[in-house]
Amino acid sequence: MSTRSVLPVWLAVVFSVLIGAMYAVQSRVNGELGVRIGDGFTAAVISFGSGLVLLSVAMLLWPTGRRGLTRVGEAVRGGELSWWHLFGGVSGALFVLSQGLAASLLGLALFSVAIVAGQTISGLLMDQFGVGPGGKRPLTATKVIGVLVALAAVAWTVSGQLKSDVPLWLLWLPLAAGIAQGWQQAVNGHVRILARSALTATFLNFLTGTIALFLAAVLHGLAVGFPTALPTSPWLYLGGAIGCIFIAGAAVVVRTTGVLLLGLSIVAGQLLCALAIDLIAPTSGHPLGLTTVGGTALALAAVVIVGFRWRLVGRRR
Repeated sequence: MSTRSVLPVWLAVVFSVLIGAMYAVQSRVNGELGVRIGDGFTAAVISFGSGLVLLSVAMLLWPTGRRGLTRVGEAVRGGELSWWHLFGGVSGALFVLSQGLAASLLGLALFSVAIVAGQTISGLLMDQFGVGPGGKRPLTATKVIGVLVALAAVAWTVSGQLKSDVPLWLLWLPLAAGIAQGWQQAVNGHVRILARSALTATFLNFLTGTIALFLAAVLHGLAVGFPTALPTSPWLYLGGAIGCIFIAGAAVVVRTTGVLLLGLSIVAGQLLCALAIDLIAPTSGHPLGLTTVGGTALALAAVVIVGFRWRLVGRRR
């Protein structure tokens, strides 16, 4: 299977930055939905489930998506695709769950910087071990430096909020979700290539993610009770539609960028959008502080460090 890409790198990076902006918007939407409902598990099911409904309709309307399912089945049976490639949606479920549970409590900028650390580390590992569809990409000193800078950015940002009443364990949730994002992008990229359809890859992602979240929400509801009312604001239910767009987009561009450059480009859009949202409409009790701005700037420096080195490597090939 050829690893040549039909997209130029610069265009793939632009798309990835826009995907990152949508990540931030979805985090704010799902975080607010979780607060309004009072149950982040139910909010995550609503987000993923609404996306699955939209994708199911699309699968009925477009035959290419259904043909992609057939190709994926044949690829799994023939050994071209492992069964675990089909479970990228479980990582997406963790990401959406972290949005519902932690985004509003941490503030969107702090939440996003924690995601950044996980995405950067994961992207480095996915490229190093060749998990993505573009194969192995060499480990360089600048990549390692970029990861360390991203981690320093998280530490700096967190230092400004250590005295808040937010439990620090919440930071581990978006960190884990960010790590899982790299694996999700890698396996979804494989599925997209073999299915020859981003719709098929996105549908399978939302199918497995919705099932995982539904089971988690049921167990959580049995333990603490189920929500009795839902908010009426329409914009709170847009998270699933936004997710459909950026999951499909990531599955397309990851073959061009590799997992690390994709993750870092997403980071750029994600942090800039998160800062803008927190500046314009900060979440209650979490005004935008100097350490959050400084940590975000440092995280963007990590993007430049790693992304610039990647382009130099690419030119010598």
